[in-house]
Amino acid sequence: MKKIFTFFMFVLVLNASYAQRYLEPVFDNVTVVPDQPYALNSTMLLFANLGATAKVPLWTDIYMPEGDTETDRPLVLVFHTGNFLPPILNQQIAGHRKDSSVVHVCTELAKRGYVAAAVSYRRGWNPAAQDQPTRALGLIQAAYRGVQDGRTAIRYFKATALAGGNPYGIDPEKIAVWGNGTGGYLTLGLVGLSDYNEIITTTNGTGKFLLDTDGDGVVETPMVVPAYHGDIEGKDTTIAPNAAFLIPQGDTSNFGFHTQFSSDFQLGINIGGALGDISWLNDNTTPTISVQSAFDQFAPYNDAVLIVPTTGDPIVQVQGAQQIGASQEAAGNNQPWKDFGFTDDVTELARKNSAIAGHPYYEGVLPWVHARNSLGIDEGVVINWWNPDDAAIGLGIPGVGVPHEGAPLNAIPHPSDSTLTYHTQGLILNEGMSAAKAKANLDTIFQYVLPRTCLALGLDCDLAGFSSIKHLDASELGLVISPNPTQDVTYIRTENENFNEVRVFDLQGRLVAGEDGLNTSFYALKRNSLPDGMYAVQIKFDDGVITQKLMFN
Repeated sequence: MKKIFTFFMFVLVLNASYAQRYLEPVFDNVTVVPDQPYALNSTMLLFANLGATAKVPLWTDIYMPEGDTETDRPLVLVFHTGNFLPPILNQQIAGHRKDSSVVHVCTELAKRGYVAAAVSYRRGWNPAAQDQPTRALGLIQAAYRGVQDGRTAIRYFKATALAGGNPYGIDPEKIAVWGNGTGGYLTLGLVGLSDYNEIITTTNGTGKFLLDTDGDGVVETPMVVPAYHGDIEGKDTTIAPNAAFLIPQGDTSNFGFHTQFSSDFQLGINIGGALGDISWLNDNTTPTISVQSAFDQFAPYNDAVLIVPTTGDPIVQVQGAQQIGASQEAAGNNQPWKDFGFTDDVTELARKNSAIAGHPYYEGVLPWVHARNSLGIDEGVVINWWNPDDAAIGLGIPGVGVPHEGAPLNAIPHPSDSTLTYHTQGLILNEGMSAAKAKANLDTIFQYVLPRTCLALGLDCDLAGFSSIKHLDASELGLVISPNPTQDVTYIRTENENFNEVRVFDLQGRLVAGEDGLNTSFYALKRNSLPDGMYAVQIKFDDGVITQKLMFN
């Protein structure tokens, strides 16, 4: 995924009427547009019943701040957890866009001035398959469909903004994707996967998404093949050329929607989950915020084999927040956050927890470190809650039910132990479950995520107090950059104080020019070979920095 990390992250726009917009709730009420179909696509979920794929609607619920007059608001797409299976079938309570955590995240984002969309995606695979390669086959195909659907959802909202009258008042160039649990796998797939060949050329471990179909001991057959499963963007309509991968010949496995629009987005956020392979990240990767338990028992925090909660079986080697943070830092993808110099309390907590986890602090990674519960279990990042009397949610497909659909959670026996209900089994990983517990955890996550979101999306946020770096006033120092725009050379002058360093960033937040050790009040900034376009010039003084826009044309 090509990153578009706005370089105006250093500019703090202090607007009294929107002083804390995007950081704190500024709207009392939220308008929800429920059950909007963003596409139709082929699911494998009903294959056992129908013997073929089935075309089903993909839904989104859209949350907007009530009474807001802005018409170019940032958009956050929120993807639920669930192990790519529906609630109850996944042996969990959660796994739907109506999950308590999804509703709360979307509501709180809308109160802060965002548009938030709770997005469903296709589910369906067999976690109880007898051998590991078959389990890995099912999971990677389910994850691939999820990535296709995530990109389709992005394109749907761009279509509404660019060709549909913009009914939700969004800025199609300011989009973030947020994933809870399994949704974190999906968003990391969106962040990392930019080319189909990345699936078959993995490095940790090598060839893990290949099968040995001829039995010669050498893996050679990809688990995902575009001719059967569609392209990585989810843009084409794919008809299976023959009966393979459990898909009957002539069956449609993917329908393309909104194909004239881009699937690009500007920020990835994963709360739990892991990355299919660390090789998917490179120096063009979208900036990423990862929040994960440093001692996660299911999704590896560093580099290990994923254990699916549904059955406890090993699936495939994946990489978690520690590896992601190290890779993003080495590539410089999260560098603008590092340059900003966050020093707030939650960032300091992230630094402390990184030390407990045994690694340096990587900007953009919040390691979750909480005491184990009374059973000695690390609960992970707890963000869901439920009422024991709540009715179990089904598939949401008319005419198709699941066992116990509509029954109360405290009355449905759990398949792992007939003495447990879904409610009591859920308490094993969420001792003292309550809305207050989950919301407190989400509040900590918001405090870490939202200031970085402001920078990544170029939002007008008041970030005073979040950084030890002082952002100075250009007018007070008599700073002028002229001519601007320019075709060749521009001159930087100050009247009241010398500056020490000049740095130039491009639209991707990459450092493309600069010089330090200056101690001057006048500097000729030469264009050299920089292409036409907008840049950010950061001028560093003894007691702070100033950042200004510069256009080369």
